[in-house]
Amino acid sequence: MIDIKSILKMAIVSLKVNKMRSALTSLGIIIGVSAVIIMLAVGTGSSQKIAKDMESMGSNLLMIRSASATSGGVRMGMGTRPTLTLKDTEAIAKNCRGLLAIAPYSSEAKQLTYGNQNWSTSIGGTTADYLFIRNYEIASGRNFLPEDIQNASKVVIIGNTVATELFGDVDPIGKTMRIGNVPFNIIGLLKTKGQSGMGMDQDDLAFIPITTAQRRVFGTSFPGTVTMINVKAQNDEVLNSLQTEIEELLRQRHHIGKTQDDDFEVRNLSEMQETIKSSARTMSIMLGAIASVSLLVGGIGIMNIMLVSVTERTKEIGIRMAIGAKASDIRIQFLIESFILSIIGGLIGVLTGVIGSYLVKIFAGTSIAITSSSIILSLGFSGFIGVIFGYYPAYKASLLNPIDALRYE
Repeated sequence: MIDIKSILKMAIVSLKVNKMRSALTSLGIIIGVSAVIIMLAVGTGSSQKIAKDMESMGSNLLMIRSASATSGGVRMGMGTRPTLTLKDTEAIAKNCRGLLAIAPYSSEAKQLTYGNQNWSTSIGGTTADYLFIRNYEIASGRNFLPEDIQNASKVVIIGNTVATELFGDVDPIGKTMRIGNVPFNIIGLLKTKGQSGMGMDQDDLAFIPITTAQRRVFGTSFPGTVTMINVKAQNDEVLNSLQTEIEELLRQRHHIGKTQDDDFEVRNLSEMQETIKSSARTMSIMLGAIASVSLLVGGIGIMNIMLVSVTERTKEIGIRMAIGAKASDIRIQFLIESFILSIIGGLIGVLTGVIGSYLVKIFAGTSIAITSSSIILSLGFSGFIGVIFGYYPAYKASLLNPIDALRYE
């Protein structure tokens, strides 16, 4: 019967005899494991941040934009030609199934003033449902009421950045500020959302009723038009059918023939979000795979050193075989030595990787996420590398002829 305890003790003694060589051998594994930990931490952290940013935009969303205007043969981009109206919004809400909420939206950059303070930001004309659709929450005050929309009331809901720039630490609710030259009563303050995945400040904005925007602030040449309609479906299962219904309804309302191009565009933000998340996950896997190459290099280093060790200890192997050690005993001893080198390197690599990940977060400002699965995967892979790359030297050692080994100089 194989005495594992004795073999393990001999393997440890053998590694202690050549401490420097053992340390240098483990170095490849240490670098490999730490690289895997850091890469997976950065990749997973980035994926989670992107997912969080996507969730802050809302889920099950369709964004309908007006068509592209053409000036002097130059196409200006989607949203530059006013083809969508408030009546389109009402028709979609009335006729399309699977719809949970809908809100028109138009925006312009305007100068805000309060006392001797001023700030330029994006003003969005919309309705109460827009905040629900895009996951904005009221921190204090209230949302728009139906009568605010009907009466084109001069009321505004502001983001935290606007509140800080204009009012500092003063509660803005109930205060009157100006958008351009028009006075507005502040009725609501939004909860902080922070930066989006594109680096945009999601708190640097203000919302006013869409009717107020059209009649008093934006001064559009096309009354009743909007640049965008935001739609939230009841769930992701009805999203595609809802998109089809909206496209058919708008083509009918805008009198677009079968051979004519649409004067609007419907974007499925859920598909875009899933594509971005999938790309982030793929990038995380690729980063981990690239880092794993260094583990393989470390494994090759272990195999080289173990082969050298077999050569140097040929006489020792011969003596052990002469006093009764079996080939399996020799093989297991060298496998254990290789495994110990890998696991020690793996443990140190995990510690180094965790520290390195936090250093990356501090100095690069990158989001990280260290998961137990990445640590277990790295340790398991390092042990696997030790066994795989240590097997050939161990097998070679077990095949030595005792007589030839004793004669080896």
